Amino acid sequence: MVPIAVEGKALALDGEGTALVEELFPTGLREFLVELHRGFEGPRRRLLEERGAFHAGIRAGRRPAPPPETAPLRERAWRVAPPPPDLQDRKVEITGPVDRKLMINALNSGAAVFMADFEDAHAPAWPLTLDGQRNLRDAVRRELRYESEDGRSYRLVPRPAVLMVRPRGLHLVEPHARVEGVPMSASLFDFAVHLWHNAHELVRRGSGPYFYLPKLEHAREARLWNEIFDRAEGRLGLAPGTIRATVLLETLPAVFEVDEILWELREHSAGLNCGRWDYIFSFITQYRDEPEAVFPDRGELGMGAPFLSAYSTYIVQRCHRRGAHALGGMAADIPAREDPKANEVAFARVRADKEREVANGHDGTWVAHPGLVPLAREVFDAGCPGPNQLDRLREEVRITPEMLLEVPRGPVTADGLRTNVRVAYRYLEAWLRGTGCVPIDHRMEDTATVEIARAQIWQWIRHATVLSDGRRVTPELFRRLLRDEADQLLEERLARRAWTDPKHRAELLLDRIVTSPEFVPFLATVALPELEAVTTDAGATPSVRSTGPGRPIPAE
Repeated sequence: MVPIAVEGKALALDGEGTALVEELFPTGLREFLVELHRGFEGPRRRLLEERGAFHAGIRAGRRPAPPPETAPLRERAWRVAPPPPDLQDRKVEITGPVDRKLMINALNSGAAVFMADFEDAHAPAWPLTLDGQRNLRDAVRRELRYESEDGRSYRLVPRPAVLMVRPRGLHLVEPHARVEGVPMSASLFDFAVHLWHNAHELVRRGSGPYFYLPKLEHAREARLWNEIFDRAEGRLGLAPGTIRATVLLETLPAVFEVDEILWELREHSAGLNCGRWDYIFSFITQYRDEPEAVFPDRGELGMGAPFLSAYSTYIVQRCHRRGAHALGGMAADIPAREDPKANEVAFARVRADKEREVANGHDGTWVAHPGLVPLAREVFDAGCPGPNQLDRLREEVRITPEMLLEVPRGPVTADGLRTNVRVAYRYLEAWLRGTGCVPIDHRMEDTATVEIARAQIWQWIRHATVLSDGRRVTPELFRRLLRDEADQLLEERLARRAWTDPKHRAELLLDRIVTSPEFVPFLATVALPELEAVTTDAGATPSVRSTGPGRPIPAE
């Protein structure tokens, strides 16, 4: 590894002197973090400042379309670097948090790939982030173990899933790691710590450092990541192209720059993934001020919706033309073994979803639970006998910008509103306790799905949407439903003597976000201080509150 000269103590880490921090951050890694921050923090900030231009264009009446100045690039014949051997077959990928036990279960699930998630499935409290990095290091070396309280022992199988890592998005910072007093980019922090500890060991084992890149909006952001990869490979003595990245195509601006994103990452590309839930959230976000773009209940937003079907096909077309994998997305349903009827419904939904994806030409798909791996594998093996479908170009279908921008139509119902309130509140309450993915009503909810829920509530309040029963969505109606859901959860927890939120932070936080006059761009940016407060108050004594039906939301 090439040494990096950094003077003084430029990097400050919370927890200095503790065993875990000293173990995870030797001098070489500290220098590497400082080098990346100094090289890329300025460009990262400038790119974030440009993100509002797409929404401003919509407000000005401009119709989104692929950039005309890059038309020659889209028309030329070129291909990304071929996938490495262990990424040829990605028919089933499982995703999940960096929790030790859940990582073992995912790596042992029989999926081709496991994506360890520091973003949507992670509550980024500092101890949890550090523990996740230690778990990655142990997993790469096949040393990951877990002993449960009931005496069960968890170990990795001899051939676990290929590991990929999703760092946090470019818009987030890690407040506990500061360079010259400035919080580091959370993306760079997550990327660099994993890479420094594990890249050479992964290569030695016949794999490599593989990443998923979330929330990119433009090809310029892909170019920044490519520059980061080039710099990191040079500094760590890795061969060019060792680092591979799959971009989650999960924002509305990015869908109009698919070829450009693949081009910028062409030597490091491992394809694109249909990040459907964040994509829906992004669509709502970009069109949030347009009354004719009010979305129906989340239950109406399946991949059969015309705008999502067009998005899926378009990604297959553009990726396969460039020799890049096009991965399908996540079905939120999970097994419900305690309820046979609900379990049957969940499996039928997942099967239909995966059959649609493989028929559409996708090379693989995502599941959120080990119990769904065999089903997804069965469907993709039947529809895709080879390792992938890169030879299916789908040129018989023409996808236009108008098809990608077709606003879904359907009812907004009282049940849909209540479901959004329930999911958003219960998820936030769990997130503030350090849990980043939560099963709610037989669906796996994470930050991506909850972003849809809270964005829809905001949009419906903003436009005074009329429910199918004739009522308008107002802050008062939302607050009544929120009180009901908060009281119900409180009763459930008190029955188990497990209530852990004496200050009712989740309730206040959700109210603040969805009734704000201005739309909050990302939940995590405003929720992180509350997570830190809960971590600080972890030893506080829980208290019981009044739960009367007329209880007002406390003032901030």
